[in-house]
Amino acid sequence: MDPITAATHADPYPYYATLRAGDGLHFDPHLNLWIASSAEAVCAVLHHPDCHVRPAHEPVPHAIAEGPAGQVFGRLMRMNEGERQRCPRAAIAPGLQDIDPHQVEALVKARWLRQGAEGVHQAQFIGPVSVVAQLLGFNPTDSHLLSELTGDFVACLSPLSQAPQLEAAHRASEQLARLFQERIVAQDNPLLNGICQGFEDSDADRRIANLIGLLSQTYEATAGLIGNALLALIRDPALHHVLRGNPTQISRLLAEVQRFDPAVQNTRRFIAAPCEILGTALQPGDVVLVLLASANRDPQLNPQPDALLLDRPNRRSFSFGSGRHECPGQALAMTIAHATLDAILEREPGLDQLTWRYRLSANGRIPLFSDR
Repeated sequence: MDPITAATHADPYPYYATLRAGDGLHFDPHLNLWIASSAEAVCAVLHHPDCHVRPAHEPVPHAIAEGPAGQVFGRLMRMNEGERQRCPRAAIAPGLQDIDPHQVEALVKARWLRQGAEGVHQAQFIGPVSVVAQLLGFNPTDSHLLSELTGDFVACLSPLSQAPQLEAAHRASEQLARLFQERIVAQDNPLLNGICQGFEDSDADRRIANLIGLLSQTYEATAGLIGNALLALIRDPALHHVLRGNPTQISRLLAEVQRFDPAVQNTRRFIAAPCEILGTALQPGDVVLVLLASANRDPQLNPQPDALLLDRPNRRSFSFGSGRHECPGQALAMTIAHATLDAILEREPGLDQLTWRYRLSANGRIPLFSDR
């Protein structure tokens, strides 16, 4: 195991503990990366102004740079610094904070949930993006289409994707942009109108790109949160019984799962200027692999870190980021996951009849379920 393959290992957490037991920020010569594994180091890297989300020489991955997916990627706030990050965030974040949780719950509960693994897959991957799309004014049919297209688009975000997946991502980018443009022209949805007003008229392409980015972040983060919460219940039948009898505990379960077994295990930062972090000198071009999941289990951050505690006091987590790139959609993702998990538990689809494997990824921990 190494810090990258750990993301989809059956149990990477003892390995993360061995990394933390050494230097919280150390260089791995085999991966040619700096590794931040402790809570102190992860926090320092995420908040340092010279630690950027993309390398200066390659703001867009070379594999997609010449296509539509690359054009979207290059405009995403999560992939930029400075004004190119702050302005889209200022346009999108306020509206997300004002969404009524009861509206989200109604949209989730309105979807017909199939039994077994097929139903879980829809709940993980189709439902969350469909909910966000409907909040933005799309009808149910188009919302389902946007979910499928978003699934194709996120392939461009993975370094493991092959040519056919990248070609599908380019096609999806064009279709998503067209659908959003049609929706914007309609001017009949308050949430979408408010977001659009936050952008300058000259920023039409950036506006659409970041709306696509909102769907893509919803797609993976929420799928992993829902899936890992279900795994916690499968692995602990007593906990499953507790939540079946008292669904009000779902919010506490999700809050703990996003710390205990997060969907995003690691992220990267690229050194833009000579700097010093925790006494270590870093140079432009250096890359830091930031082990969010390891930091979440640092006993300096959370006592009894390897225990899943619904009533954990002063819970702290890096799962949705920290600092200037903290995810603005955290509350919305948690609300969607809560309503989805509640719906699954109501239907009792026979969780003990499911098997799973982790989706191939260099940083995500997203279980895929199948029937026994």
